[in-house]
Amino acid sequence: MRFGIVGLGRMGGDLGLQAIEKGHRVVGYNRSPERTRELAKAGFEAAFSLDELTSKLEPPRAILVYVPHGEPTESVITELARRLQRGDLVADGGNSHRRVSVRHYDELKRHGIAFLDVGTSGGVEGARHGACFMVGGDVDAFATVESLLRDLAVAEGVVYAGPAGAGHFVKLIHNAIEFGMVQAIAEGVDLLVRSDYDLDLPALFHNWNHGSVIRGWLVELMERGLRTQKLQELSGFVEDTREVRWALEYALEKEAWIPVIAQSELALYRYRDPESVAGKAVAMLRHEFGGHPVHRKPGALT
Repeated sequence: MRFGIVGLGRMGGDLGLQAIEKGHRVVGYNRSPERTRELAKAGFEAAFSLDELTSKLEPPRAILVYVPHGEPTESVITELARRLQRGDLVADGGNSHRRVSVRHYDELKRHGIAFLDVGTSGGVEGARHGACFMVGGDVDAFATVESLLRDLAVAEGVVYAGPAGAGHFVKLIHNAIEFGMVQAIAEGVDLLVRSDYDLDLPALFHNWNHGSVIRGWLVELMERGLRTQKLQELSGFVEDTREVRWALEYALEKEAWIPVIAQSELALYRYRDPESVAGKAVAMLRHEFGGHPVHRKPGALT
């Protein structure tokens, strides 16, 4: 398939590289021309404007958007709508609010342009080697890119979630669950560090990931982080993309009791303390799966 990607950062760029390796042709545009030139060396067909991107794709066009939610996504979709035509398709792979995705669906539909909200999970490793996609929008629009998404996903890693907004809604709940799991692991690290024993934490997490009830990717990533970084050199400050707040708002709207998810979001405010061991563990995990920044103490070696 020949398709376009707008936003060639950690997710968009790596998904494009994976697509090229699997025989697809990718036209890529990034706000930073340096990144576009870099990926052109790896097989992307470079576009240095949205005009150039759309002109290099033959109708019906399919364009994946991987830019931060909010104003960047609004701007890109508005500009694409002015350049695309009936029968084309835009898929937002970022973490937009479900109501925003429904609005984009309605706006583009008036112009005959299909819109999909594509929740994307698996972090930077998934983008490069096989992601997980949750798709909202019209079934016929999903069918036009289903084979592409299945090529870019792990086995069984694509689900059609429902109409417009459903893909981003289920990804939001996924992220809320993720926050609770990350928080539990981080609190466990804190308790281990406080113990009277001289524990080999990487070895312990390695052990837990082989046959224990809590084995899984997050436990694996905690081991990796502990092997490659030193807790004592990190700051406990955790950057928050603030998307899980939407899950709390939804819970209040539905009068749903979600104490674990709520506390995991509120815990981020505690992680303004640079000495918080749990905060360091949360930051370490978020860096491992999503490439989120890790802050170090002043004077710590990088």
